[in-house]
Amino acid sequence: MGSPKLTSTPLAALRVAQHQIPAYNRIPNTSIQHKPLLHYHSAFLPSDIAKDTNIASAIESHLQSVGVVDPQWRYTMYSTTHFHSTTHELLCIARGGARLCFGGEENPGRVELSVRGGDVILVPAGVGHRLLEEEDDGDGFEMVGSYPKGCSWDMCYGKTGEEAKVEGIRRLGWFERDPVYGDQGPALDV
Repeated sequence: MGSPKLTSTPLAALRVAQHQIPAYNRIPNTSIQHKPLLHYHSAFLPSDIAKDTNIASAIESHLQSVGVVDPQWRYTMYSTTHFHSTTHELLCIARGGARLCFGGEENPGRVELSVRGGDVILVPAGVGHRLLEEEDDGDGFEMVGSYPKGCSWDMCYGKTGEEAKVEGIRRLGWFERDPVYGDQGPALDV
């Protein structure tokens, strides 16, 4: 049995939140490239998401058809603040819900988001992120994590010794096509 086909929310109806997050301690957040954290609310229509066990496969198929990112894992989010210095990250919520923290939990400029199945988060390189809590709907919280084609992710924690990695974020390119919508979309409007 194949994956169900996903229906993307039409761009004209898509609600997108943009967040600039100041650097905090050794977590650069959006201060280097000034590209915002993007939250695509219900990018995939809720009727497609509801209790479908193949939704992660459908998200992966959709992303592969757009051709901007490679889906690399299915998992929840680590509960320790971390960031990536080698790539931007696309997180597609496949099921369940959670509260996530971006920017470092002690950062007064942090952003806490409640996400649910169908939401998409585009996390620029350098933005610290962690799971605060899963929302218990009995279904579990699962995301599809993806990265721009040809990119490999690393793990940084805002510790001494990561300065050269952080500096490398300046050289990373941004998206020429939106990873969910292709030739148009929120990633191209920042």
